[in-house]
Amino acid sequence: MKLIVGLGNPGIEYQFTPHNAGFLALDRIAEECGVVLTNRRGRALTARARLAGEDVLLAKPETFMNLSGLSVAALIQEFEIADASRDMIVLYDELAIPLGTIRIRERGSAGGHNGVKSISGTLGTEEWIRVRIGVGKPALADGREVKAGGKDYLLSPMRKQELAVLDEVLDRARSAVEVVLTKGVGAAMNEFNRLVKDGDSKDDAV
Repeated sequence: MKLIVGLGNPGIEYQFTPHNAGFLALDRIAEECGVVLTNRRGRALTARARLAGEDVLLAKPETFMNLSGLSVAALIQEFEIADASRDMIVLYDELAIPLGTIRIRERGSAGGHNGVKSISGTLGTEEWIRVRIGVGKPALADGREVKAGGKDYLLSPMRKQELAVLDEVLDRARSAVEVVLTKGVGAAMNEFNRLVKDGDSKDDAV
């Protein structure tokens, strides 16, 4: 069984904030699979499903973002996930890349993301597959970066125009997870990381 985790904060007030992009992506996957995340296991809302020919467990931790690792560790233990570096995919928001883009990585540092920091700290490794959903402000026409405002921005409701852009990205994130499951993370990185827009760094594309 593969474990697919979306990160976010529980509570209606956080539902459509940038920091809950992982939750929204997981909801999109659940919708595609025809399941609803209602089972409470491992301090998370979960649902079993079939995705891209694989048995998967979809999970949204209810621990709040900065304690996501506690839920992930409990799920790995309860469902006997043999190799988290290969059998777990985590979807989460990434302020460092612009809204409208995603990046897939096999490993990496937290980069200030408390959910990522919690998971890597609890598991004792940064070796796990992640789908990073860009929520940063796009660069200006002259190439200057727009600072999004950190915590205040991440926890504030998104505007309709931003949600419309994110809506398309959620489908792409779902497709990325399917490619990871069917063809492997390398193929998924080649397919989804190659489109580097103006303002992105080369580092973001690897």
